Amino acid sequence: MKSKKWNIARPNIGAIRSLAKTCGYAPLTAAVLCARGLDTPEKAQTFLAHDLSGLHDPFLLPDMHAAVEAIDNAIANGEHIAVFGDYDVDGITSTCVLVRYLKSRGAACRYYIPDRLSEGYGLNKPALLKLRDSGVSMVITVDSGITAVEEIAYANEIGLKVVVTDHHECKDDLPDAAAVVNPKRTDSTYPFKDLAGVGVVFKLVCALEGPENLEQVVTTYLDLVAVGTIADVMRLQGENRVIVTYGLLLLQQTDNPGLRMLMREAGVETRRMTASVVSFTLAPRINAAGRMGCADEAAQLFLTDSPSHAQEIAALLCCQNKERQNAENEILRQAYEVLQKEYDPQEDRMIVLWGENWHHGVIGIVSSRISDRYGCPTVLISLDGDQGKGSGRSVNGFNLFEALEDSSQYLEKFGGHALAAGLTISRDMLPAFKQSICAYAKKNITEEDLMPVINIDCLISPDDISMESIRELGILEPYGMGNREPIFAIREMTVEEITPISSDRHLKMSLVKGNRRFTAMLFGTGSGGCPVVQGDIVDAAFSLEINHFRNQQTIQLMLKDIRLSDCELERDHYFLSVYSHFINGESLTDSQVNQLYPNRPDLVAVWRHIISQAEDKKLTAPYNTLSRRISYESRQLINIGKLFVCLDVFSESRLLNYHFKNNLLYIRILPFQGKADITKSVVLATLRHRKRQSTAEQQSG
Repeated sequence: MKSKKWNIARPNIGAIRSLAKTCGYAPLTAAVLCARGLDTPEKAQTFLAHDLSGLHDPFLLPDMHAAVEAIDNAIANGEHIAVFGDYDVDGITSTCVLVRYLKSRGAACRYYIPDRLSEGYGLNKPALLKLRDSGVSMVITVDSGITAVEEIAYANEIGLKVVVTDHHECKDDLPDAAAVVNPKRTDSTYPFKDLAGVGVVFKLVCALEGPENLEQVVTTYLDLVAVGTIADVMRLQGENRVIVTYGLLLLQQTDNPGLRMLMREAGVETRRMTASVVSFTLAPRINAAGRMGCADEAAQLFLTDSPSHAQEIAALLCCQNKERQNAENEILRQAYEVLQKEYDPQEDRMIVLWGENWHHGVIGIVSSRISDRYGCPTVLISLDGDQGKGSGRSVNGFNLFEALEDSSQYLEKFGGHALAAGLTISRDMLPAFKQSICAYAKKNITEEDLMPVINIDCLISPDDISMESIRELGILEPYGMGNREPIFAIREMTVEEITPISSDRHLKMSLVKGNRRFTAMLFGTGSGGCPVVQGDIVDAAFSLEINHFRNQQTIQLMLKDIRLSDCELERDHYFLSVYSHFINGESLTDSQVNQLYPNRPDLVAVWRHIISQAEDKKLTAPYNTLSRRISYESRQLINIGKLFVCLDVFSESRLLNYHFKNNLLYIRILPFQGKADITKSVVLATLRHRKRQSTAEQQSG
């Protein structure tokens, strides 16, 4: 478990009390609002507002009048319209909302979603020609098209009218389309820039229907619009907050057979719909279709009116999601095998790996998982013949696009942004590219850059936590980008119990402070990666949840981080200083000599733990976690100073070597034939001599 930097907000107590009194918010809710700068009634109420009056006039979007006129004319003239979409959740929901709407108007309409694996993202000339030859005269792009200047010029040449709706960043030159609707156009005066692609489509439908039909548009389409907005990780403020709040309510009782059957197959049909459920349960299943090259099936799911057909497709998407997970896990397995042998956490600032025929559709997810685990930028490249296609993910503070630009002489093409990018490279350029971009990363990334940051809204006490206070936090929902779930912290809790669950993939803990005992869940970390052991005094950072199980409701702390409290660290620092005095030949008290001197069971416990936990003869661990884990497992008193003495003894005997940097111990087991004789250890002899000296002095005194 990687150490995190805690940024703890310290909001003004007076402002919290004032906000709670004036607006009637619970103290915990008011504390979160103040921590986020929403410390006046006006600011808080503006942020939390989510009624339909918060939706802006769609005709404020650039070219909206032209888009409405072009589409109305095409429908009136009986023209065949194609909606050109994208293969991710935003693109699929955008496509389905617009197709459903156009068909409700009686339009002759079809859709086209490019194949992720063979066509890639966005408009392409062969697809446009195919559409034209099939009788299409108008193409409406959704979630794409804003940079397709050349492709839209080609569409004009072959007689296709194009309307662009998109939300991606614009270049200087806009495509020559009948209309280009995008809130991020440089000439846009639209009040909200952060709509998803499906959000722009929603505004288009609102414009086509007129303000008198707004409520009908909302109730008909906002469930799908919310799913696409959440899945595309849009900022859940302003207009998006309105869209997602209403959309989640509609999703709970949706009339769309595809959404209903997907929720049933995913096992969440009876759960309260939240942004988290969409993000972690529904969106991956929709995305899986596009990643595995079957985005058409996901679109059909939301376009069919047949519950039985929807059920078949939903089951298929869940199967494809399992296939995606299997492909992802296999790439992860291969990547971890290489990293165990080659990755040096002291020196490496970036990870670049490649493999034969890794699935193009999932290497981006795997890059993200590796980046999260190792806390550094990661690029994975799938090789097929002489060419490789790569996908990278970065960390805050390191611009991956600029890094690729610096090594562009080795690439055939690349694109993306600061935190995510893609590339194409020739096989023979891989070693030079890796050397170049890793050198760039080493020069531009500091150790502090690689430390994950956790933003904590406020320190609280156990008495601040109740069922009622957790329920009242619900007015802050929906959570997502720009409105993360509140995180709190409590200092100096005692770890009473740690229980591995789900085959040791997660941990359940019992944490105690005063007369309050809490169940705490730590997901994604097994017992081997846990930084604390039973009996430790810890600080915990967590979100709050009410767990419903067998008709009972209990409070759960959902741990975001757990670390040793200052009192434990002070104890560690004391034993480190005693060890330092010993190594430097300084005088020690009798008690200090005894604290450092390891008996045979101590040495056995340390050696057995290192042997059992080392991978490929290497073990890296936080020094204080290592000493505590050995103590807990062996029931021997192994403080940090004594641990270092044991390591020195083994190092003298050429059983291992180790070094200590940034609170981490790096241990490497050495090849050894025969049986080591630790009785000749100079370290042990020196400590024994000091013990005898101390005893003699006591007797003579």
